[in-house]
Amino acid sequence: MKILSLDSSTESATCAVLSEEKLYGEITFNYKKQHSIVLMPMIDNLLKNVNIDINSLDGFVVCKGPGSFTGLRIGAAVIKGLSQGTGKPFVSVSSLDSLAYNLAYTEGIICPILNALRGNVYTALYKFENSDLKRTSEYMIISMEDLIKKLNKMNHQVSFVGDAVNMFKGYILQNAANKISFAPINLNIVRASSLGEIGLKLIQDNKCDNLYTFAPFYLRKSQAEREYEKKAKMQ
Repeated sequence: MKILSLDSSTESATCAVLSEEKLYGEITFNYKKQHSIVLMPMIDNLLKNVNIDINSLDGFVVCKGPGSFTGLRIGAAVIKGLSQGTGKPFVSVSSLDSLAYNLAYTEGIICPILNALRGNVYTALYKFENSDLKRTSEYMIISMEDLIKKLNKMNHQVSFVGDAVNMFKGYILQNAANKISFAPINLNIVRASSLGEIGLKLIQDNKCDNLYTFAPFYLRKSQAEREYEKKAKMQ
């Protein structure tokens, strides 16, 4: 089974083609590119270079969030178009699940952190058990201060991964009571290959998303929604 996976939930944009046996190719940009401009040419370039026709793929995987509202909508629109155009199924995978999978088989707690602005991060806690990734908490948007307090209550090694690592590394080292490690920089972004490996299992288990009801997972309200609610309260 060959699938195409893609992510545009953060500043980076990435796509990959893989099967159960191998990763055929992966392209990643992480330099303030406009996803609406680069994503389709990336996919086209990747498929041409691995000599795979899009209609020969068996399915698609997209990141459902959390992350950039605009980026998630772009990714959802692209994957829905490809799914509808080819008649092939698609599944969605959390950006946090994918980041945790970058640290496959790491001991202790895996803590992906994505920048959620104003000192907050998107996160969830994970462990690898019997070769499977297990999420041990809810998906959260939380201040870094509260996250460290939460982790300090756990007597486990903690491995941090994600685009907020560099931003909060100093704070973590100063305030964490646990044994701490940090992912290398090449793993601190959502990788389409990790996203795809998780999604491939979901497609094989027929846990596909609905083309007409799927929507990104934002975890918080948009700025427009917050401003509207604020104005409504003032009236």
